[in-house]
Amino acid sequence: MQRKLKYIIPAILLISAVSCKKALDINTDPGRPLAAPVSKLLPTAQVNLGISQTISGGLSEVLEVYAHRMSTRESPNQYGSTGDDFNIGTNWTGVYISTLTNLDAIISQGTADGNFKYAGIAQILKAYSYSQLVDTYGDVPFTEVNMTGNLSPVFDKGSDIYPKLFDLLNSGIENLNNPETNPFSPAADDIIYKGSVDKWVRAANSIKLKLLLQQRLIKDVSVEVNALIAGGKLISQTSESFLIPFGPNGATDDRNPGFNDYFASQRGNYISPWFYEILKGYNPSINTGIKDPRIPYYFFNQLKATAEATNPTDYRDSAFVSIYFGSQGDNAAQNQQNNMTVLGIYPVGGKYDDKSGGVVSATSGTGAAPYRLITYADILYIKAELMKTGVITGDAAATLQLAITESFKQVDYVITTYVKPTQTVPVLAGTAPVTSYITKVMAEYNSPRIVSGYGAQNADDKKLEIIMTQKWISSFGSALDTYIDYRRTGYPTLFDPTNPAMAPGGLVQPPVNGDPTLGGPQEPIRVIVNKAYPQTLPWYTSELERNTKAPAQKNDPSTYKPFWKP
Repeated sequence: MQRKLKYIIPAILLISAVSCKKALDINTDPGRPLAAPVSKLLPTAQVNLGISQTISGGLSEVLEVYAHRMSTRESPNQYGSTGDDFNIGTNWTGVYISTLTNLDAIISQGTADGNFKYAGIAQILKAYSYSQLVDTYGDVPFTEVNMTGNLSPVFDKGSDIYPKLFDLLNSGIENLNNPETNPFSPAADDIIYKGSVDKWVRAANSIKLKLLLQQRLIKDVSVEVNALIAGGKLISQTSESFLIPFGPNGATDDRNPGFNDYFASQRGNYISPWFYEILKGYNPSINTGIKDPRIPYYFFNQLKATAEATNPTDYRDSAFVSIYFGSQGDNAAQNQQNNMTVLGIYPVGGKYDDKSGGVVSATSGTGAAPYRLITYADILYIKAELMKTGVITGDAAATLQLAITESFKQVDYVITTYVKPTQTVPVLAGTAPVTSYITKVMAEYNSPRIVSGYGAQNADDKKLEIIMTQKWISSFGSALDTYIDYRRTGYPTLFDPTNPAMAPGGLVQPPVNGDPTLGGPQEPIRVIVNKAYPQTLPWYTSELERNTKAPAQKNDPSTYKPFWKP
């Protein structure tokens, strides 16, 4: 994974360098410490928050594998990530150093100078950033972070941090609505919402809703949830979605880090066969026989359906080439650089699969796909879960249908508003295949099937599984919340090499005649997993080595539950 470092660090350094140069230009008081203006700190913090979570740049590289939407030959395979992993390091430092340091500076400077809108936005982003740290790592430094002279901040309990995040969000909303005249108000320098107070308030309330949902198993959150929904100030349309944009510029490489595989000398982000087969309708338990119209948007096949692969494949189905999670097959280590299926126009700004095939490169797409933090579709899925689990009243089925419909609109919105491809890409929402897909999924929801050994074992749980599976499909490319959802609900059902229904005798069968280079039916492939599912991620090793107040590393992350999981 060290191969990706060169693509990420320059982007961070470039933004920081611009900020420092501008700070030197405007600082005319020799008695005042040099400080970048809040208008430069804000986009720097926003971009680095996005990078810290993306595929190739941050934690989604690990968690997409843990969510079984991607597969790899590297350490996330078999849940093997450690505190030394590149992507855990980029996430930890990206949030603490490149994001929170800037946000704290904005809060301090903005409050002192009367730039309350900047301070409010920074407080909302700070609350979101810490919520993701708690939800992925558990206990993390909070109260003593960025205290002058304190190089060893204490690790606070996640249960102690969460209430303070609500305080931050409330303070952020108050600052945004402060009636005093702001000397400066964010506009284009706010790359997320262009300074829209209404959208930032909706984002703050949507973060609150998400945090309440995550605590529903340990306390009654119905009063707070109902109040938020009744307030009518949640993300309520596609254009209000909480996204961090990236650009199309190769020279400065402001593209989505997940696009890196298009020009990497060693591609390594495979699409999980488990995810692929559910989208194709192959899975015997869920979405059976229901082909997902998003497939050519999510993946691009470098091979044509009948073309020979350069080397024998571990998993092939027509043009789709990948490797299994935990594969011990002879072909799992084969070089598939120019054969493997890669991430598509959605989620990383790559290429729409028009079945033309061809080796991808830096010119195959714009790379300008945003990283999605909370979308309108996410809010609808959250509401559907809250309804299905009895936290609030409402029609879970109708809300699920709205959520799925919005998920397709979201793909169109991202492509037309952000990616802006040079190739012709058909619209998804409202088409006959999409309408048919939604009708079939809702029929499955209303008459759930139970398949022994796969997922839910009663009708009510199956309905929750369907909600969470649709959310899992929708959130492809933004893995942190999927990791949270799975640990909270147990859904979607993920591939388990030890499950005899999924891998009888520890073996899986690739599609018969799937690889023409083998000249016939493929042999079954042995799959293994040596570790239990991690309930939190290991802490960044360098932090533990440097911080004298840090706890000992988690020997077994499967035993370290987040505070909100009973």
